[in-house]
Amino acid sequence: MGVVVEREEWALSPFAYPLLSAAALAAVLLLPYLSPRTAAHATGPSSPFDVGAAPFLRFRRAFLVLFSLASVVEGIHSVFGEDEFVRCGLGREQTTARLASTTAAALFPGAISGVISDKIGPRRACILYWVLQLAVGVVKSFSALRCSWINNFILAFASSVFSFCFETWLVLEHEKQDQKQDLLFDTFWLMTFFESVSLVGSQEITNVLVSDDDSRFLLPYAFAATLSVVGILYIRNASSTCQHASAIGSYQKSFLAHVLRDKRVLILVLAQASIHFAVSAFWFLWAPTIVADGRYAQLSVIYPCFLASRMLGSAGFPWFYGAIAPFRNEDSLTIAYVGAGLALSIVAYDYQEIAPLVIVFCIFHACVGFILPSLARLRTMYLPNELRGGMMSFSMSLANAATFVFLIQRPPSTRCKLNHPEPCVLWPVRSWGLRPYVEEVEEAHSAECP
Repeated sequence: MGVVVEREEWALSPFAYPLLSAAALAAVLLLPYLSPRTAAHATGPSSPFDVGAAPFLRFRRAFLVLFSLASVVEGIHSVFGEDEFVRCGLGREQTTARLASTTAAALFPGAISGVISDKIGPRRACILYWVLQLAVGVVKSFSALRCSWINNFILAFASSVFSFCFETWLVLEHEKQDQKQDLLFDTFWLMTFFESVSLVGSQEITNVLVSDDDSRFLLPYAFAATLSVVGILYIRNASSTCQHASAIGSYQKSFLAHVLRDKRVLILVLAQASIHFAVSAFWFLWAPTIVADGRYAQLSVIYPCFLASRMLGSAGFPWFYGAIAPFRNEDSLTIAYVGAGLALSIVAYDYQEIAPLVIVFCIFHACVGFILPSLARLRTMYLPNELRGGMMSFSMSLANAATFVFLIQRPPSTRCKLNHPEPCVLWPVRSWGLRPYVEEVEEAHSAECP
């Protein structure tokens, strides 16, 4: 006699995403009128997008468009790549092994990528990033090579370059044109804001282009490759930023003195590595955590809420720094770290009600959206610009090493209750990963527990 399993579907409130987006946009649009930092200075333009001298203003607008395109490419490979593991027939253990080996293989190239960027200049480093993304798009256009591990290695290397090349290019261009630091700090949070918007857009683009039909399966990669070509052509035609290339020995001495022996910068390295590791661990575990009680949930709807919360956190950054901010700048960053830690601590106590989980995950992403531009601001204050890429790649290597250790851990044995399934490491498929995971949970609990 067959057993019929009744399934309950949990639905997100339809007002959640519009409210988060409206709050983020309100924080951006009301900033020139209500922010104490803006009121304390001379009156300026009514929009944070229209500040600065004309040459830098043109550069920043073009830079944000190019950075948004790069974020779209990152999002396409992230969302579509996760679904690819399922389509290639890889299980949880195989997926974890693939990601662990890729992370380990990218440790050394990722560590030296920042040094290479500091030596060749951020403009060429941005071109390298687009070339890597173009290579992945071309290789994955062939079905036989789609599941090759080399694609994951190149993507991991490209993500490492992406984490610092655009920021370094922006900082050097800002220094070249001798603009005010406030303009640079505003661009930092705008980068985080536009990145979140672009990641949401990449999910929509992927959902439109992807299909069960094999003839249309490669369209997202073709679109990403096309954007890569556009990025390469734009940067090649953009004006180059002159940068003095120091000798290797001088760079090593400078890095040792300003990074490894400076306690402030070393703490900044560890803080940056910790937030990168926390975000990576979150993306591994959020999907199985959400569906851990056996109910259906629309992951593709929950995912944009996380990014909308990140938009809100980044839009709140300019309200909390400056001479008359409600807290000191470092205190605001500390509060954000504590808030992110407390949000994830609730999940650590095996709390499995979906609604509170979504709330604490949104709080975590709001804190992340505030932390990222805050760390960029501190890097500008305490770190020489010629060492920015090396310092950021060093912190990314620490985060990747921690991620590798995290991925090779063996999960505990399967538990008996359906609302306490086997903890696992699963790369979350944001739009399509719910059904395979729920089916595995049901199969695991169909047998008798010892």
